[in-house]
Amino acid sequence: MTPLQDLRAAVEAASAALRDGEAATAPTVERPRRDGFGDYSTNAAMLLAGSVGAPPREIAERLGTELAQRLGPRLERYEVAGPGFLNLFLADAWHAAALAEVLAAGDAFGAGGAQQPERILVEFVSANPTGPLVAASGRHAAYGDALAAILAFHGHDVQREYYLNDAGAQVRKLGESVQARALGRPVPEGGYEGEYVAELAAEIPDSATADPDRLAQEAVARMLERIRVTLARFGVRHDRVFSEASLYEGEPSAVRRAFAALEASGHTYRSEGALWLRTTTFGDDKDRVLERANGEPTYFASDCAYLLDKQSRGFERQIDVFGADHHGYVARLRGAFQALGGDPGAIEILIMQFVHLINAGDRSAMSKRRGIFTTLDELIDDIGVDATRFFMLQRSHDSTVDLDLALAREQSNENPVYYVQYAHARIHSMLEKAGEERVAAALAAAGAATGDDGLAGSLEPAERALVKKLLAFPDEVAEAAERRAPHRVAVYALELAQDFTAFYRDCRVVGAEPAAVESFRIALSVAAQRTIARALGLLGVRAPDAM
Repeated sequence: MTPLQDLRAAVEAASAALRDGEAATAPTVERPRRDGFGDYSTNAAMLLAGSVGAPPREIAERLGTELAQRLGPRLERYEVAGPGFLNLFLADAWHAAALAEVLAAGDAFGAGGAQQPERILVEFVSANPTGPLVAASGRHAAYGDALAAILAFHGHDVQREYYLNDAGAQVRKLGESVQARALGRPVPEGGYEGEYVAELAAEIPDSATADPDRLAQEAVARMLERIRVTLARFGVRHDRVFSEASLYEGEPSAVRRAFAALEASGHTYRSEGALWLRTTTFGDDKDRVLERANGEPTYFASDCAYLLDKQSRGFERQIDVFGADHHGYVARLRGAFQALGGDPGAIEILIMQFVHLINAGDRSAMSKRRGIFTTLDELIDDIGVDATRFFMLQRSHDSTVDLDLALAREQSNENPVYYVQYAHARIHSMLEKAGEERVAAALAAAGAATGDDGLAGSLEPAERALVKKLLAFPDEVAEAAERRAPHRVAVYALELAQDFTAFYRDCRVVGAEPAAVESFRIALSVAAQRTIARALGLLGVRAPDAM
């Protein structure tokens, strides 16, 4: 149990004692938004009012007495506030013991909280290999990679996958565009016009005379290699690149096996010579064509085969990260998943909103087909990997990101990623000044603290605030994992850096007297540094020792 879990357990046990052990809604135990209302506050008394049959404020007094007996000297005092909130003021010794538990947990602090670990496949980026990764793809990459890291840290078995759209009309258009450039002609209508197309035409031997289908596959292979290099530079890895073209290989192919499975489920029918899937049964606004009357499978057929393949690999949950222009795919994919026998609760389709690059107040528009875009490589060249990832991740995936390039370039406290990284570097510098032996002695003293023996005098408000912010990390990780919300970790990292900066401003660390105070503050700084590094690591952002 973490210190907060232990405190919540004490509140729940005290609540159970007042209601004679009857089941009830679990009370909240949270930090108050305003100073002076305790270290933590609980609504337990108001939840007990119905079963106990007394006014909430009276129940809160009884609950406080019960808690005081259970927590003993760890509870300094309690106060009843408002309609029946119970505000808890915890002793300095509780904070010292809590810090000791954080330090003892080491790298495992905040990890492994999943109540029901699952085998999860996260499919993300999956940009068409018809051009380089654009800046918007960076948001998909940062989000999917951070989400996978957070889920794994939380205790799940996570696999990362890139679905490669290497079949279909867009691939043929790429081949035709490359050949047109090789021949010095305009690209065909609906083709690709970027400079990279001319580069491919120059790189691929015989591109002017090659078979269009072979040329298209060669162009895709070269674009995929460029994408791999960009993603590696961005710190993103995939366990597997899954080829859409492979779904049409073999006899019977994966697509044909999917058709058979869907027909066996009773959810397909033929109309005007085409094969349809009755997705309206599962909430779609219209049924979808699987195979055209001419026998050609639709793009949706590939989707169904891919869903079936993922099911066959034993994943208990599928998380797909899609772009903002894919809203129309959600209902049909959910319908196909259920028609294939999947639990509707086991597939999640997350829609990423747009990224706007703000440069001198102007927003940039992007179009891969017209060749008007900022590549992810260009963005990294401009503001770096760390700023790109942090700015992409600091807002919820369902909110638009306006990435201010001027702010991202700044080396100042106004730049959030710089601010967090600087806090980490400042702690490193301070600990270097203290020396390895002094830091080791401080950690040993803090690790042995179980009461007032680990303290000398009262803790400063900034010390208490920093301990409580550290204790919030496991809850933030759990919320980020369960709500698919890496931005919570980004926000937490910034708030932790702010709390450390306030502590550093208000409390002398190296050279503080007496020695017990210095030891506690050094140990608190180490815990803050480790937790900042862990939070940044989950986001794929470096925690530098120097800035």
